[in-house]
Amino acid sequence: MANAASGMAVHDDCKLKFLELKAKRTYRFIVYKIEEKQKQVVVEKVGEPTESYGDFTASLPADECRYAVYDFDFVTTENCQKSKIFFIAWSPDSSRVRSKMIYASSKDRFKRELDGIQVELQATDPTEMDLDVIKSRAF
Repeated sequence: MANAASGMAVHDDCKLKFLELKAKRTYRFIVYKIEEKQKQVVVEKVGEPTESYGDFTASLPADECRYAVYDFDFVTTENCQKSKIFFIAWSPDSSRVRSKMIYASSKDRFKRELDGIQVELQATDPTEMDLDVIKSRAF
């Protein structure tokens, strides 16, 4: 079903892959892209569980917007193993204005489709989502 504000539909694969990440931990991350011609959000790339945070950030284009989900594992001060699912709205300053507007207007609707997101992050350059930021937001 398309969003009236931006006209973007969400491909079923987006939700399926997210559920696999959340329930089965099949992936470390998922990068989503808006296909303007088809007017829908699609899965662009999935990261294997063995891939690092560096692999994830390297998979985001330097000058195009994307949505991404990252499953962050960490150990609490009580020495408990935990994980949090981050939703990252990647909107680099160098991307096209039209693209930024489409991603911004579609974000909330898309995020609602992914049930289980624990932390949301908006990033316009890589320093806004470096590992220290992720760690500080996880606790």
